[in-house]
Amino acid sequence: MKILAVECSAGPASAAIIEDGKMLAEAFVNVKITHSQTLMPMVDCVLKASANDIDEIDGYAVGAGPGSFTGLRIGIASVKGMAMGADKPCIEVSTLEAIAYNFVGVDGIICCAMDARCSQVYNALFESRDGVITRLCDDRAIKCADLYEELKKLSGNIILAGDGAELLHEATEHSFTLAPVALRYQRGLGVCLAAEGKETIDAAALMPSYLRLPQAERERLEREKNNG
Repeated sequence: MKILAVECSAGPASAAIIEDGKMLAEAFVNVKITHSQTLMPMVDCVLKASANDIDEIDGYAVGAGPGSFTGLRIGIASVKGMAMGADKPCIEVSTLEAIAYNFVGVDGIICCAMDARCSQVYNALFESRDGVITRLCDDRAIKCADLYEELKKLSGNIILAGDGAELLHEATEHSFTLAPVALRYQRGLGVCLAAEGKETIDAAALMPSYLRLPQAERERLEREKNNG
């Protein structure tokens, strides 16, 4: 199966194509330009670089969250548009799971973390062992301090990855391994690898996974609570 994946849940943005586990092409940027400007040119780039026509893609995958509300909407909308136009299926991938797939072949506990602000991270733990990625907990929003206490109870090599890895590295007093830059961030390739073997869905059913309400909605609910 030939899969085209996009990932733009945080600052970095990426697109990649794989076929039966083999990476054909990938594009990655980490600049302060809106994903609405960079994502589709990267899709065009990986299609041309891999000598593929859009009609040759069998399915579309996307990092569906958690992450930036705006970034997730751009990624979801882009994949919906391509899949609907080509009448092809979609695959939802947890952004955190996609990060873990950067570490296939690296043994250890992969602590995937994305900056959720307010001293919190979006987080999930995975074990990478003998080329297999195994999920250890559900995606969640958790305080850095609480996650630190949890990680201290684990043994073995613990690797911090994701756009929140540096924040967590500081919050955990540099107690764990900070992933190298080449593996640290969300990537289209990770989305592709995580998507293989997953159930496909219709493009209309593709939805972002925010994990928590937008800040404006949380503030509104807090005001209503305080006003009785």
